[in-house]
Amino acid sequence: MTGKKDIKHKKEEALKLPKEPGVYLFYNKYNIVIYVGKAKNLKNRVSSYFKEKFENNKTKILVRNISHFEHIVVETETDALLLENNLIKKYQPRYNIMFKDDKSYPWICIKKEPFPRVFQTRNIIKDGSKYYGPYTSVRLVRVLIKLFRNLFQLRTCKYYLSEENISKNKFKVCLEYHIGNCKAPCTGKQTEDDYLKQIDQINNILKGNFKSVKEYLSGIMNKYAEYLQFEKAQSIKEKLDLLQDYQSKSTVLNSSSGNFDVFSIVSDEKFAYVNYLKVVDGAIINVHTIELIKKLDEPDDEILSYAIFEIISGKQLGFNEINEFILPINVIIPNNKIKITIPKIGDKLKLLQLSQRNAKYFRMDKERQRSLSSADRHSSRILNTMKTDLKMKELPTHIECFDNSNIQGTNPVAACVVFKNAKPVKKEYRKFNIKTVEGPDDFASMEEVVYRRYKRLSEENKSLPQLIIIDGGKGQLSSAVKSLKRLGLYEKITIIGIAKRLEEIFFPEDPVPLYLDKNSETLKVIQNARNEAHRFGISFHRDKRSKEFIKSDLENIKGVGEKTIQELFKHFNSVKEISEAKPDNLQKVVGKQKAKIIFNYFRKNKDF
Repeated sequence: MTGKKDIKHKKEEALKLPKEPGVYLFYNKYNIVIYVGKAKNLKNRVSSYFKEKFENNKTKILVRNISHFEHIVVETETDALLLENNLIKKYQPRYNIMFKDDKSYPWICIKKEPFPRVFQTRNIIKDGSKYYGPYTSVRLVRVLIKLFRNLFQLRTCKYYLSEENISKNKFKVCLEYHIGNCKAPCTGKQTEDDYLKQIDQINNILKGNFKSVKEYLSGIMNKYAEYLQFEKAQSIKEKLDLLQDYQSKSTVLNSSSGNFDVFSIVSDEKFAYVNYLKVVDGAIINVHTIELIKKLDEPDDEILSYAIFEIISGKQLGFNEINEFILPINVIIPNNKIKITIPKIGDKLKLLQLSQRNAKYFRMDKERQRSLSSADRHSSRILNTMKTDLKMKELPTHIECFDNSNIQGTNPVAACVVFKNAKPVKKEYRKFNIKTVEGPDDFASMEEVVYRRYKRLSEENKSLPQLIIIDGGKGQLSSAVKSLKRLGLYEKITIIGIAKRLEEIFFPEDPVPLYLDKNSETLKVIQNARNEAHRFGISFHRDKRSKEFIKSDLENIKGVGEKTIQELFKHFNSVKEISEAKPDNLQKVVGKQKAKIIFNYFRKNKDF
């Protein structure tokens, strides 16, 4: 570690450096490069690191780990940027800003092979194939691939279509040929020159050169029209309309606005997000956002300069192919022929604002993902705790809890709630009407619903829970166990009961209950499931009693059947509304005769 004396000594060494542009490398005591930086003035920049007080704690940690440093003098600051970038890639220093891995982003590949295939991929193979991307949006890639297949007759097979293979008749035409999606180059029905003309137009679309593609298709259409092949001409016109529709959706500026590469940056303490828009003739042809991990308190201009270099080189472009950059701040670019614009008004400012919105949305999405990841870790910890506390063989990622509900034995029902990863999944909750039990028998009711639930899941080959919770003590638990034994599931699923009085946890065939600490996460999940099952069951029971009450009262009216009751409730919200309705209103719904019967019934029973 570097002490105060060492810092003073290193500052003295740094003050001996030349006042020239260059690159500096910091090494630790193991002679490993831990930081690479560039400087317009090496002496000023390097000496600024070695001071007694630091504004940034990260820089303080870096300096304390510096054993010695080296420097390389270059001609210009641009040369320093290029050299810095190469050295960072070579040494991958611990304290330099780092790109988050974007291997998951899709690319469009035009394969280097006879009759090239065009497809989406996430793997770049350096075999001479052309790759366009990466694209942040998978949807955009799919739209483009679909557009190409609608515009051109491309092959989708993976055959190697060499002249030798085609001449030997190794292949046969497939369904794609018969439905008009492919011209069957595999059997020699399409020449390679004709096929490559299509590939040239796909390259043009991916580069944003729509004018060339329109001229190509228009030429084919006019030839068909000249030879009076109007159906084929109409088919090409539809392709032109399709291309025009795609271009209009991509266009954000007037087509005469020019070609731009737009970059913006959004950053916080830990991360930076750089968005890139490629605009050709007013149309956005590529959008990409990258995430960088900040190791020190790097300023936005340094991060943006580094990111631009990486994005351009990563997209297999040369800086000579680009005319103008639109940027939010001034940065160093390794090509003095590129025009840099920092817009204040107009269309270019709108483009920059659009890029900044993309960067902000990308940051929000990443923060949401990190938040979800944190929640997943929280759930995993709880499930592992439950597994240990309840002595389970596997994590209880799927929990089900049962509760019975009845009042004085009337309208007995049961509820089953489902928890996954310790959280309720309400769409999987289930209600049960008790079918085989008469009177208030909680034990028999529990036996019935548990049997029905898992008999059905087994028959439908659906996943079974790792943990079943029964709301009740030993009696209800024993009843549920009987059903699991009948189904052959008893030893395959952990089942417990929870008694309300002392929150005792009962296990089958164990007379001694388990008492969990009141702050235990395991107990909280069990209680949450029990309370949710109770709430869901009570709600179902109330609804059923209400419906039974309504139905039974109307069914007391002689001459009024099930269909009449249904018609009444399509027009009236309650029995009270029906009882207070005038004969004319009732007549409109059920006819004159039944309206008279209903009206007279409620007039006689005014106490209703």
